[in-house]
Amino acid sequence: MTDRLSQLARWRSRAWASARDRIRPSRSEVAGWAIALIAWVLIVFMAEPFGREWGTGQDAYCYYWPTLADPYARSDWTEPIAYVYSPAFLQLVTPLTTLPWQAFLATWTVILLAAVRFLTGPRLLWFGVLVGLMELAGGNISLLLAAAMVVGFRWPAAWAFVLLTKVTPGIGLLWFVVRREWTALFTALAATAAIVLVSGALMPGAWAEWATVLQSVAGRGGTWAAVPIPFIVRLPLAVIVVVWGARTDRRWAVPVAGMIALPALWYGGFSMLLATIALNRPEWRGQGGPGADDATPSTPPERLPSPAPA
Repeated sequence: MTDRLSQLARWRSRAWASARDRIRPSRSEVAGWAIALIAWVLIVFMAEPFGREWGTGQDAYCYYWPTLADPYARSDWTEPIAYVYSPAFLQLVTPLTTLPWQAFLATWTVILLAAVRFLTGPRLLWFGVLVGLMELAGGNISLLLAAAMVVGFRWPAAWAFVLLTKVTPGIGLLWFVVRREWTALFTALAATAAIVLVSGALMPGAWAEWATVLQSVAGRGGTWAAVPIPFIVRLPLAVIVVVWGARTDRRWAVPVAGMIALPALWYGGFSMLLATIALNRPEWRGQGGPGADDATPSTPPERLPSPAPA
């Protein structure tokens, strides 16, 4: 009986210590939040006045500037300010554009940092901020694309975000085709179609304009800020990567293929590789639900027998 009581006491002590360690942030977590805060302050501070050398938010301004009345007034892809995503995305962010520019960028950067935190987890947040710093400073959506691809394995409707913004990274949907996961594929496409129908009912003319914009940018390369490999060369490689990943059950191949299939392989787009960290965690690797990686300190001892009556 004494040994059993001692065993129970030791287990409770270890359980308490483990719970305390989970509550108390590690040094890497504290460093991650500190780096994220510093990055946020600098990005917001350097956004005004907009357009200065070494300024921030160049890509984010492309979402802040256009209006629902004339979304594609500036849509020359290689110009500093150009909006080339679907009307649905603009409808989504328009409420934020009522804010002053710096307040908009402050809010937008928080959203991007939340995506980094989701992709890396708390212990590697510092690494994610450093890897994604170019994308955070510019305010592009590559980090959100990566998050959508991760979430899309569990909720395929998230792929609508990919298809209605940069379009071509939707090559990742071949994962469901190769694996014959038709329900997931149908969900992704049906969600996209539903958004198009609702958005199109509100802005029918804008959707026709977007089709024209896509035709005008098709096949065009990026600027000095992109890897000089044409899309037509990268697309077959992206197909090979996602098909290989689907056949060998490697989910992380999907965001890699999506990155390769970006319309232009911007240097900031490499931040999409942070999705491979998320997809190697058990809860997104297909080996259990959320929190499956939170191991318990040890197995509790067997239930103690009731003492015999005196």
